[in-house]
Amino acid sequence: MPDSGVLHFAPGSTQAYVDITVIADSLRRPNQTFYLVLSDPNHATLAKNKATGTILNQDLPYLPTSDSGYTSPLSYPGYRLVWHDEFDEQQLADSNWNYEIGGNGWGNQELEYYTSRPQNVFLSDGKLIIEARQESYGNNAYTSARITTQGKHEFQYGRIDIRAKLPVAQGLWPALWMLGSNIKQVGWPQCGEIDIMELIGKNPREVVGSLHWKKADGNVATFNNKYDLSQGDFSQAFHVFSLLWSADSLQILVDDIPYVKAARQDLSDGIYPFDQPFFFIFNVAVGGNWPGPPDQTTVFPQRMFVDYVRVFQQN
Repeated sequence: MPDSGVLHFAPGSTQAYVDITVIADSLRRPNQTFYLVLSDPNHATLAKNKATGTILNQDLPYLPTSDSGYTSPLSYPGYRLVWHDEFDEQQLADSNWNYEIGGNGWGNQELEYYTSRPQNVFLSDGKLIIEARQESYGNNAYTSARITTQGKHEFQYGRIDIRAKLPVAQGLWPALWMLGSNIKQVGWPQCGEIDIMELIGKNPREVVGSLHWKKADGNVATFNNKYDLSQGDFSQAFHVFSLLWSADSLQILVDDIPYVKAARQDLSDGIYPFDQPFFFIFNVAVGGNWPGPPDQTTVFPQRMFVDYVRVFQQN
């Protein structure tokens, strides 16, 4: 907000100091610009009356968050843990994750530019954090991150648990999902898509679980359902988003409550893709055909916290 005062120069001096108060400096944010305007000089001549300054926010990748919420066990009877990431290291392991880069709309008219920068994706306090920011980058007005396990960790059948806390605001679109590993060969939707969790920011208490595949006529087939919290919203605590997947059925759950139940015969129209390996995608989109753009109520930065991802398969 604008402020004013009197700036005193000692006789013969050409330097003076102005204290700048940074509000909410604990928040991670882009660099900030301020302006200094001089007027009504007394016993002095101004060569210039306006200066521009920049506050460099060299934020450290540490952002603790409350760990409250639902959690899931480290083992299940009849299952073994075959892969997991607890995000307890200093940075994402290149052996586990890829960064998808670009600002081309991603087929959904999204508004963000996905980067691999630590401003957009980092580990902190045992959590993966994907941070959407309002800042100019390339030809886009927002940045975020999208990471995958494609070519590194791909799975067929089992139980998947992902513990996460989600951003909620108009124009946000966090997602925890999977694509068929043969996407490069057959394309989408023939490869299949499993949306373990999608949230549209204007609906903070509702998540959607979906299955997509290619119908016999070439169009996209969808089988989905919604889950609504009885109280609070998905930004206030962690929840566990799960997939139970076998050769004959798929179930999507929130906090161990199934709300999408699909048998193989329910998905029989077209080429059935859910009998092959799939890989993970975690991202936070900004804007797009489904959520619409951010508006004046949307505050940035916005963050998705992921505590862990675990894959169990039957013994």
